[in-house]
Amino acid sequence: MLAGLKKSPPHDLALPAVSLEGVTVRYEQTVALEQVTLRLRRGDCVAVVGPNGAGKSTLFHAIAGVVRPQEGEVRIYGSQPGGHICVGYVPQRKGVDLRFPVTVADVVMMGRVGQMGFLRWPARRDHEAVRAALDEVGMGEFAGRQIGELSGGQLQRVFLARALAQEAELLLMDEPLTGLDLPSQEVILGLIGRIQQHGVTVLVASHDLNQAGEQFPLILLLNRRLIAFGPPEQVLTTANLLSAYGSHIHVVRSGTEELLLADSCCGGGSAPQQLSASSATQPVMQETLAEMRPPR
Repeated sequence: MLAGLKKSPPHDLALPAVSLEGVTVRYEQTVALEQVTLRLRRGDCVAVVGPNGAGKSTLFHAIAGVVRPQEGEVRIYGSQPGGHICVGYVPQRKGVDLRFPVTVADVVMMGRVGQMGFLRWPARRDHEAVRAALDEVGMGEFAGRQIGELSGGQLQRVFLARALAQEAELLLMDEPLTGLDLPSQEVILGLIGRIQQHGVTVLVASHDLNQAGEQFPLILLLNRRLIAFGPPEQVLTTANLLSAYGSHIHVVRSGTEELLLADSCCGGGSAPQQLSASSATQPVMQETLAEMRPPR
């Protein structure tokens, strides 16, 4: 049987939606993740935060089966990740080649590949799923538009529609709010909340600690190793943030309060700013839209 037509492994809903056990990923001699152990339940909504180079994108790639750990294992509902068509991945906007000649509807239809197989033409139900997904995110009237003509917020909504058409049960979003204005961020956050209410497990990489603490019930603080995981009030403590951000954190005490500041870049030459306003982002490899199909 062709790899593109493999049947997705069955789900054991009694097991964690995502399970990592001692996962270590190295790129040549560089350790990107070190001994990460984590369990997520169905419907968990998690903000993944950490400094530049913390391994947020690598964590997503390991969960999606794009990279294989040198140590440890990743499981999705008890099975290895590579065969799951239920894993939806929303890349960083800067990692997408917007010159690729494809329409909004074409991008969303890519989410149906795992359902219909690579060698089959879309059936009526596939076109209906695409239309329904675009309507759900408010992008139905843009179906015939070239993706290079979209704003950042519109593009993120299209990627969410692709995950909906894919019938994703696990959604990985790599800094989807970066570069968006406040109204666009609120729209995307609202859509994430609606998707999560349907039992989809959602992980969102972010560099805005304030937003993560205010908008997400769970925070995963990462710097190659897992620093802390849990509710914001347990994770975003001075000790944990110092452990994750190290010398780039400055603690300013005023009476009984503490204000955490961070340098805007790792060079140390810029004036410090509030941590949530940090402009550092996790670099990702360039990819074309043709390469954005669900990992097999």
